[in-house]
Amino acid sequence: MLLGFKTELKLNNNKRTVLLKHCGVARHAWNWGLALTGQILEHNSTNPDNKLKFPTAIDLHKYLVALVKPENPWYYECSKSAPQYSLRDLSTAWKRCFKKVSNQPRFKKKGKNDSFTLQGTCKKIDSFTIQVPKIGKLKTYERLPFIDGGKSVTISRQADRWFISFKIDTQRQNNNYTKEVVGVDLGVKTLATLSTGEAIEGAKSYRKNKTKLSRLQWLNRNKIIGSNNWKKAQTKIARLHRKITNIRKDTIHKLTSLLAKNHGTIVIEDLNVSGMIKNHKLAGAISDMGFYEVRRQLEYKCELYGSKLVVVDRWFPSSKTCSNCGHKKEILSLSERVFDCEKCNLKIDRDLNAAINLSKAVS
Repeated sequence: MLLGFKTELKLNNNKRTVLLKHCGVARHAWNWGLALTGQILEHNSTNPDNKLKFPTAIDLHKYLVALVKPENPWYYECSKSAPQYSLRDLSTAWKRCFKKVSNQPRFKKKGKNDSFTLQGTCKKIDSFTIQVPKIGKLKTYERLPFIDGGKSVTISRQADRWFISFKIDTQRQNNNYTKEVVGVDLGVKTLATLSTGEAIEGAKSYRKNKTKLSRLQWLNRNKIIGSNNWKKAQTKIARLHRKITNIRKDTIHKLTSLLAKNHGTIVIEDLNVSGMIKNHKLAGAISDMGFYEVRRQLEYKCELYGSKLVVVDRWFPSSKTCSNCGHKKEILSLSERVFDCEKCNLKIDRDLNAAINLSKAVS
């Protein structure tokens, strides 16, 4: 089973400059390809009788080599796979847009979500050194796992730190589960309520650091864009964003590992997160919990530990149905935190009641 491994790089100024050049090339290729494909779509919409073929990733790379590289010689200072993979990602983004899975791709901004992918043989030199194509040897803070001839690596930047990620082959594990089936109800007040009665509190990292983040952004309001003080302020803001993200991911990793290691079958709801976020009163709290990340981690961790993930239809009335007698309520407002059954007089926490109904949905 292939899993992603991501670790921080230990770099000097020369290596940082090389990585920034690769990020610039990948960003330039993305923006150029996006502008070209946008012009083609605009031409096809205004000239329905004389439509042009929408270019694939291979077509875009051919145009890039023929039209862009001769006019920009700094392209040859970097690996050819950086712009090539950037155009592949652009082609994938357009396909998702045409299928109405995501919105139209947007232009990339310098210094924001900088990353690039290198293709070629990657070698592990020693426990803390990896050799990648074109760039050469890169040192890490963390001990590296065994690398069996990796074909590609992705290097990204978060604030002032650089990270490298690649795929490693991992053996599936078989555990002796203490509990067979567990229902998991994700919520805003509590991150996860299990059918066993346990409640896992969310990190709420954004809510706890919101005041500090607002303060840093307020102090940055009058600084001249591009000045040294502006750059320092931007770095501080990016570091705080990284801290908020890491705290949230750490909490979710602990939750998903606990579920996948100790339960044979995990039942969750197919939540419409994008639709839930449209409620502006709850959008911040929902985003702070990371519902999509919980499901994403459960999908691969269940496969890793040999457990089973069951996703129940989003229209399943888990909150409105009594877990004792099965009576269904017609209306249940969000403010009602205790489920009071009119038929059997059961009084139970709303989230726990939903989790128990989810656990019964697979039986």
